Amino acid sequence: MDLHLRGKRALVTGASAGIGAATAEALAEEGCALHLAARGKSKLDELAEKLRSAHEVEVHVHAADLRDPADLAGLADAVPELDILVNNAGDIPGGGLDTVDEATWRHAWELKVFGYVNLSRLVYARMKERGRGVIVNNIGASGERFDFDYIAGSSGNAALMAFTRALGSRSLREGVRVVGVNPGPVETERIVKLMKTRADRQFGDENRYEEFMSSLPLGRPAKPREIADLIAFLASGRSAYTTGVIVTVDGGISAG
Repeated sequence: MDLHLRGKRALVTGASAGIGAATAEALAEEGCALHLAARGKSKLDELAEKLRSAHEVEVHVHAADLRDPADLAGLADAVPELDILVNNAGDIPGGGLDTVDEATWRHAWELKVFGYVNLSRLVYARMKERGRGVIVNNIGASGERFDFDYIAGSSGNAALMAFTRALGSRSLREGVRVVGVNPGPVETERIVKLMKTRADRQFGDENRYEEFMSSLPLGRPAKPREIADLIAFLASGRSAYTTGVIVTVDGGISAG
């Protein structure tokens, strides 16, 4: 299926690994000109070169910490005529109310929650002026299936779900679509880290984290590309009437 994305300009945050890198690849395959952002430039450079060689697309990299208002504003200014924004950067730690202190909680939300909100604020205003654009927020299923042991993440994701629905409920009047994706467990370094933390807390042995993986649907977490392909579709004209909604991809865990 041709998603009619060739020539569109897309910005993907948190693009150096995991779902962000997979999303960059999916969009590159569709012919998008890419802007990739993350804190670490070396991984971005490697990915950019790979995508240029494989798909002959324009790729720019931006080393930016989206907790920093100056970096965030600079990133928005670097791509003034943006067609697609994929908000993906985040590293909220696992833990309960007694283990995630205020400083840690605020630090995590500055990137994922306020990073999404503030970058969307800047990008949405410009999309509104042009009368077109798509914002896709990669959120997380813990925002609807609340997790005592991931309390900062569940709370932050729930806030971003509300933000996505509220903004997307009227955005199409301005020609802009705002949608969200809620992945469940995905095969990334981050999920391994979270599962090891949980295994250490529950079993006293972080190496038993694979026991959590084996109980998942199909006996595995989702592949990053399984999430990225959905993001690409939602960002495309094939999904032109979709806004203010969040699609959950967790093998049915939340539904059950």
